[in-house]
Amino acid sequence: MPVQVPGSREGHQVFTPTLHGSRDESITAWALAARGGDPDAVEKFVRALHRDVSRYVTYLGADPQAADDLTQDTFLRALGSLHRFEGRSSARSWLLSIARRAVIDSIRYAAARPRLADTDDWQSAAERAQPRGLQGFEDGIALAELLAALPDERREAFVLTQILGLPYAEAARFTDCPVGTVRSRVARARSSLIESLHEADGAQPVAAAAA
Repeated sequence: MPVQVPGSREGHQVFTPTLHGSRDESITAWALAARGGDPDAVEKFVRALHRDVSRYVTYLGADPQAADDLTQDTFLRALGSLHRFEGRSSARSWLLSIARRAVIDSIRYAAARPRLADTDDWQSAAERAQPRGLQGFEDGIALAELLAALPDERREAFVLTQILGLPYAEAARFTDCPVGTVRSRVARARSSLIESLHEADGAQPVAAAAA
């Protein structure tokens, strides 16, 4: 069932938590079977986590339009590294750590790449500003844009726990910080999102009048 950010008005649904436990155990079992060469397990592993990886790289990365490439890159890296996966952590956490490295590498590559013209910059910015059909926001408000305004650490903590549904303890292990720190980052991220929603609500009548 969709869950709203506390304090946001009705209709501004921020995330839909997912169920874990036995699901994570099944996915980890598929990953281990895939490591042993089972093609059916490979397909089940990829299918089970494709949406999580896509959402993670979309919300964590600086360029939502690169999500498809980053998702593909993540699975290519993972399938090439399956022989090193031993099941000490859940396959989902292991895969998200690979996705995280893919995002970081992409950002570093983009920062190092020379800019050919200012035109490319404003065109890219205009394209990124267009809503991409992300569920959870009405009136053309894209969740990815709101999350992009958050500091990196708060954005990641919010994405891991509130969008992907990781337990706080698992998110703490994933980010290598105390559980209390994760909770604090999520609370601050939520407050910032609520403030952004209120600002957007206040700006809408002005925009309508101008039209």
